[in-house]
Amino acid sequence: MAPTCLRPLLRYRSFAILFLTPLLLLPLPLAVSTREARCAYIIIIMAVYWCTEVIPLAITSLMPVVFFPLLGVQTAKKVCLQYLNNTNMLFFGGLIVAISVEQWNLHKRIALRILLILGVQPAFLMLGFMIVTAFLSMWISNTATTAMMVPIVQAVLDQMDNTEYDVTVMEQATGQTNTVIELGEKSTSTAVNVVSNEQVPDDPRSSEEKKMRKHICKGMTLCVCYAASIGGTATLTGTGPNVVLKGQMNQLYPNNNDIVNFASWFGFAFPNMILMLVLAWLWLQCSFIGLNFIKSWGFGTEKTAKEKAAYSVLKEEMKKLGPISYAELNVLILFVLLVVLWFSRNPGFVKGWASRLFPGGEKYITDSVPAMFIALLLFILPAHKPWNPSKSDAEQTEEDTKKQFLSASLLDWNVVQRKMPWSIVLLLGGGFALADASASSGLSAWLGHQMTPLGSIPPWAIATVVCLIIAVFTECTSNVATATLFLPVFSSMASSVKIHPLYVMLPGTLSASFAFMLPVATPPNAIVFSYGHIRVLDMVKTGIVMNIIGVCCVTLAINTWGRPMFELDTFPTWANTTTNQ
Repeated sequence: MAPTCLRPLLRYRSFAILFLTPLLLLPLPLAVSTREARCAYIIIIMAVYWCTEVIPLAITSLMPVVFFPLLGVQTAKKVCLQYLNNTNMLFFGGLIVAISVEQWNLHKRIALRILLILGVQPAFLMLGFMIVTAFLSMWISNTATTAMMVPIVQAVLDQMDNTEYDVTVMEQATGQTNTVIELGEKSTSTAVNVVSNEQVPDDPRSSEEKKMRKHICKGMTLCVCYAASIGGTATLTGTGPNVVLKGQMNQLYPNNNDIVNFASWFGFAFPNMILMLVLAWLWLQCSFIGLNFIKSWGFGTEKTAKEKAAYSVLKEEMKKLGPISYAELNVLILFVLLVVLWFSRNPGFVKGWASRLFPGGEKYITDSVPAMFIALLLFILPAHKPWNPSKSDAEQTEEDTKKQFLSASLLDWNVVQRKMPWSIVLLLGGGFALADASASSGLSAWLGHQMTPLGSIPPWAIATVVCLIIAVFTECTSNVATATLFLPVFSSMASSVKIHPLYVMLPGTLSASFAFMLPVATPPNAIVFSYGHIRVLDMVKTGIVMNIIGVCCVTLAINTWGRPMFELDTFPTWANTTTNQ
């Protein structure tokens, strides 16, 4: 409970932040009457509102549309263009494809199939949950992936728990019978009376088993939310901060030769995701299950009753889905086609389809084009076969002939409208508007000039510090808001000390997804926490090590394969744009 003197303050907290923040910061634009100061004034207010969430994040993101034109920072026409630019269209198209995968339960079929292949020994079961969650998070939202996976994990754990209870009861009953016979043969009537009583409540083996079961429940559920956050970093559309980086790069460095595209991002981030996933799995194994190779990995042992029960649950869930439907097959084909189009548009080492099939296509075609193309097909292609092979023309009834040739499409707009995270789309747009205003008003150049003394610090040290700052900050602020606020600052810093902008922007972007310590840090954490297996302290203790793992992996990635991939040892000519403005 808060002290009595603080209760009125807590009661009016939102009101005070909402109205006092602009008033307290008002001397900034009044004392320094420049475009940079007026731009900084709005950005600081938005940063406070985003961190405290006194009004919804999406509503805060709309503030530039009102205040930048009123304060003379930028025209309304230019500000509004940022809310549905090329990067937002890429994100929008990717989300439509993800919604179609969810709509037809294709993600659940993929998840169950992989789990059945990997097996149900404790170590492999956890690895299976993590691989499935990470893979799905690469393509659909982290929140949707976690919301689908946690009930599957819960069902498997419940079945294992019930089977273990039944087996324990049977073993105790058998043990009691044998003891009675042995004692009867020895004519020890007093001992028989003790055995024939109810089960002794203070059974040390029983309490140890309960403790172990709780640890396994914690590990199995935590692995899902952590794998969702890690998996989202592997693709450009996997999570919000990645899209923010893509948009900021295009905004701040328009002549960057499309250095960050789907293929280049995947080439850098996917190995990092694999490394993080393996280390996270080993850490969760050590923390909650133990590295007993015979017990946890099942080497040289037969399946126990619990493992058979878990396998039967997975098989039963798979059976409920039935055979793959025509709609699922279509969605799967379109999904694979989209991934192929993204990778082959401009691979870098050879000419992609954009330049081969369309003259000058590399200038006109971006990753948003195939995303929207597949999204259009989802609203055109039918969800059911347009023909009925079981009936000949003579057998067709009058009712059959009246039916339309094409059935309802694979995706309905009402479904998209309901499931689309519009708040994230607006949040991205608000971030792009801030970045564009910072560059055009001269605020970015001013910030860069202030950071010139950092040039004496080695680039790898700057990148490590950036990772640590963002990893801490993202625990209490939205991942997208964190990336939106910090990436323009990192861009200015890179330009002022003459290091490659991606040397600091890439680690900052990846670290924005490392929200492992608190239930409120990210929606997947909150979903897992709501099931009641985990305490806040459990998440904090495990999450601290997860953050350290994340920072170490990103630092390794940016200083090894990241260097030749993005030529990070040189300062590119296109990076001079910000400083020249």
